[in-house]
Amino acid sequence: MIGKLKGLVESVADDKALIDVNGVCYEAHCSGRTLTAMPAKGEAVALFIETYVREDQLKLFGFISESEKQWFLLLMTVQGVGAKVALAILSTLSASELSSSIALQDKAMVGRAPGVGPKVAQRIVSELKGKAPVGGAIDAGVHGLQEALGEGVATGNIADAVSALTNLGYAQAQASAAVARIVAKEGDDVETEKLIRMGLKELSS
Repeated sequence: MIGKLKGLVESVADDKALIDVNGVCYEAHCSGRTLTAMPAKGEAVALFIETYVREDQLKLFGFISESEKQWFLLLMTVQGVGAKVALAILSTLSASELSSSIALQDKAMVGRAPGVGPKVAQRIVSELKGKAPVGGAIDAGVHGLQEALGEGVATGNIADAVSALTNLGYAQAQASAAVARIVAKEGDDVETEKLIRMGLKELSS
């Protein structure tokens, strides 16, 4: 079983990379995020590998970080999520954004990934609640939000406020952090509109 490849980049295509390891080239299917982070042809690279074995095929999936690999494996525990969909999600959302989406039960965020419909997105945020990989990247703002709410899942008004701030152009990490600070001070029953106003004030200070 191959766990990691260290070699030279031979080529990079739309959804895979060819890695030359001492003259033997391995084809690894990767997320768009991993392919973007790949060095130029001929340069050294290390990929964490998940080996996919079936009767009629053998595929290698490559990841630029151990965290991305763990998210890939975790996503595929959800019914309806295969390797292709898992890679699409990891191409669309960073590990941090995925953690935020699950903590906030934001199925719309997960649904941005190609091939992820509303039902699958709902299953992902529901089934993966509290299951972020060990060592996975979670925004400090989301940690604060989880602590403030106690259970790690935002109530409707808080999720709506974070969503509204995100729609106004703020990064989800920024919006989550701002709302987390407000909830820590004011409690989790603040009305959505007030949370948004206070969040905007927090973000502009």
